[in-house]
Amino acid sequence: MSGSRKETVLDLAKFVDKGVQVKLTGGRQVTGTLKGYDQLLNLVLDEAVEFLRDPDDPLKTTDQTRRLGLIVCRGTAVMLVSPTDGTDEIANPFIQPDGA
Repeated sequence: MSGSRKETVLDLAKFVDKGVQVKLTGGRQVTGTLKGYDQLLNLVLDEAVEFLRDPDDPLKTTDQTRRLGLIVCRGTAVMLVSPTDGTDEIANPFIQPDGA
């Protein structure tokens, strides 16, 4: 890699001020408007809403929600970030070119 700047695989700049869905370790799931982020994947979400889990099956979410407002999701807990308006397909960064 040339240069001293670290480049992240995930470019969240295109999702700033747009709706995102975030899945966290432990099964929690929130949606909100992405207001900011850093290189450690700490996320700032505004108008965040948490989808509550099913008490009988903690791996499933229900239609019940609770409003959280402005929140910070710690980067170590973030497992998935996706736009609420559909998804974008990206090239697989783990595929090695032939002959490498």
